[in-house]
Amino acid sequence: MDIEGRAGALFSPTTKIRDKPSSGKRSPNFSVPDTEAGVHDNPTNKSWRMVLTLAYQSLGVVYGDLATSPLYVYKNTFAEDIQHSESNEEIFGVLSFIFWTLTLIPLLKYVFIVLRADDNGEGGTFALYSLLCRHARVGLLPSGQLADEELLGYKKSDCGAEDAGRRGVVCIVRRELERRQVLQRILLVLALIGTCMVIGDGILTPAISVFSAVSGLELSMSKEQHKYVEVPVACVVLICLFALQHYGTHRVGFLFAPIVVTWLLCISIIGVYNIIHWNPHVYQALSPYYMYKFLRKTQRSGWMSLGGILLCITGSEAMFADLGHFSQLSIKIAFSFLVYPSLILAYMGQAAYLSKHHIIESDYRIGFYVSVPEKIRWPVLAIAILAAVVGSQAIITGTFSIIKQCSSLGCFPKVKIIHTSSKVHGQIYIPEINWTLMVLCLAVTIGFRDTKRMGNASGLAVITVMLVTTCLMSLVIVLCWHKSIILAVCFILFFGTIEALYFSASLIKFLEGAWVPIVLSLIFMAIMCIWHYGTIKKYEFDVQNKVSINWLLQLGPNLGIVRVKGIGLIHTDLVSGIPAIFSHFVTNLPAFHQVLVFLCIKSVPVPYVRPEERFLVGRVGPKEYRMYRCIVRYGYRDFHKDDIEFEKDLVCSIAEFIRNDHSATPKGNTPELEKEEKMSVVRSGIRFQEEDENVDDKPGPSGSREIQSPLIGPEKKKKKKVRFVVPESSKIDAATREEMRELMEAREAGMAFILGHSYVKSKSGSGLFRRFIINFAYDFLRRNSRGPSYAVSIPHASTLEVGMVYHV
Repeated sequence: MDIEGRAGALFSPTTKIRDKPSSGKRSPNFSVPDTEAGVHDNPTNKSWRMVLTLAYQSLGVVYGDLATSPLYVYKNTFAEDIQHSESNEEIFGVLSFIFWTLTLIPLLKYVFIVLRADDNGEGGTFALYSLLCRHARVGLLPSGQLADEELLGYKKSDCGAEDAGRRGVVCIVRRELERRQVLQRILLVLALIGTCMVIGDGILTPAISVFSAVSGLELSMSKEQHKYVEVPVACVVLICLFALQHYGTHRVGFLFAPIVVTWLLCISIIGVYNIIHWNPHVYQALSPYYMYKFLRKTQRSGWMSLGGILLCITGSEAMFADLGHFSQLSIKIAFSFLVYPSLILAYMGQAAYLSKHHIIESDYRIGFYVSVPEKIRWPVLAIAILAAVVGSQAIITGTFSIIKQCSSLGCFPKVKIIHTSSKVHGQIYIPEINWTLMVLCLAVTIGFRDTKRMGNASGLAVITVMLVTTCLMSLVIVLCWHKSIILAVCFILFFGTIEALYFSASLIKFLEGAWVPIVLSLIFMAIMCIWHYGTIKKYEFDVQNKVSINWLLQLGPNLGIVRVKGIGLIHTDLVSGIPAIFSHFVTNLPAFHQVLVFLCIKSVPVPYVRPEERFLVGRVGPKEYRMYRCIVRYGYRDFHKDDIEFEKDLVCSIAEFIRNDHSATPKGNTPELEKEEKMSVVRSGIRFQEEDENVDDKPGPSGSREIQSPLIGPEKKKKKKVRFVVPESSKIDAATREEMRELMEAREAGMAFILGHSYVKSKSGSGLFRRFIINFAYDFLRRNSRGPSYAVSIPHASTLEVGMVYHV
């Protein structure tokens, strides 16, 4: 459950806290990783039965979009640019292009190369970008620390003296990226372009998949009747699809794989039937020679028709993007042994049928359903609609996931994230994004009303994502795999040339629908860039205006104010120093809590952070000040714990830090205090328990001792007994025991959150464009975004907002 969960739970002083194991074990379900374990455990090394189970499940999650592409590929290819003639050169040339495109892009590029570039088991555009960020230090996350590089998932190699001699080119490329901020921004923009196109695909794929599936009705009615039925039916299916998103796919997910398997077997059998019945020699068209004959005859029209052929690989990127739910081997098996052969047979079957049927009553009847035997068209239509819904569901869920990743890395405004399943990893629902996608999807369906323009739009989005992946992969080959730069150049030239050819054929149809993904990506790109720019400037203002530790020392242990019982959690984005909101607070109010915690919740460029590495705790000032800094680190695919779990871990991590802290903090104004406070990774060791019991001293649980709160005396027999349970082997001196007792006493008194409510304004003298970006665009996004994820459920009585104006 996310931190945004149950309201009010965070402040219950009588909550029983149980210690949770962090064994890191995985469930055999495809819903890896577990929310407690936090680290992806690749199941490739498990039994073949497990691998085959994952391969079967991946069919419903990964391949729904790719499997439904035969519904519209031939129809879009022959829509306008080329004609189907009796020589069959066009249909055989198209089949040859489809075969080699499916072989080179999904099979060769993704299955054999790109899937290996996982980020601790995760895939997708942001996984590649995260991988490059760690290997070349090119990330633009402002709160990065050297301690983050010690995380288990933070795989990184350095260019030492030995590397410089052995991999000179690799080090040169890395240092150029690290030195030139322009190149870093280009890399970020490239990743954001790919991300925005994926979001655009989340709008276009449901539209074209459902619309193409419903188009089977055209064979049972006249064209005049069909045009009045097709669009309303498609819209009803789409509305139902988006309306059911808040239930989560786990409720119907068990049906996804059987539906896709049934669909693949169905198109395979129909394909084999058409090949045998109509043209057994259609296999000859698999020769690349037919591509040459096709282009020689059709020339410019043939080149423009590549935009339709491109649709045969829509959904290929999902193999890499959904890698985190499965394993490399399971995805490879599913594609190589079922999806790929089924698609080839389906396209060959359609080509065999069309090669013997040259007189088509109207252009709109060159499609999938015309090659389906009439007796089984209605069952095939029903299966096709279900398969289209499954394919659409996968891309919608993927859109939710990638927006969550963008938000975690500071590239998208905070949105409400609802976890629809406590067991299945990655099942999230974002209401605002869901309804936005639905409105835009309906607008595309009603506005275009044909698969040709929808296909032009979808094709451009798909090929742009693939081009971005090719560019990022070339850098991964050099920087992460330490391969020859010649190999990276060959990779980008070979696959980049193929994809650039398709990209140009799609872009030429800008006015015929291809403008849609460009406009959508520009809108989402503007939102991401504005939010990222405003976030960076706000963080820079915090860094420049943070308070010196000497200011605290001058106030004394009581900070010059009354210290009341309780824990004050001050939320800040700073990983060091004292935020300006604290000085703003204590200079205007005469009291503060006896225990102060500067809480920073940040994302790091790894997919998951193990629970034992999540908390960094340190002191702010001398021990007697009772001030701590706690940095909570989450990966970009991590789930934030619910409020109760978060509070447990926070208090116990501070207690564990106190127990293990043996540093003698110098008193007075010394140079050491000016340095950044030393942070320690805190692992679980202390448990926090509450129970109804008399306060008489009793032996604690076996192997543990108790430190009780002094607030519990004989007169409070009915009050819950609060204690820290520490390992028996621990030696706790009097000062440490006293400090832990004060922490427990403060915990009993309750917690309060101090949140900064910032108003970001541009500096006086700023240019018109900068004033518009900061004062209007960023301010609009900030006012319509959510605050810190845990702050949503905090009772108003326990929350205090400190307003400040940031001039950036």
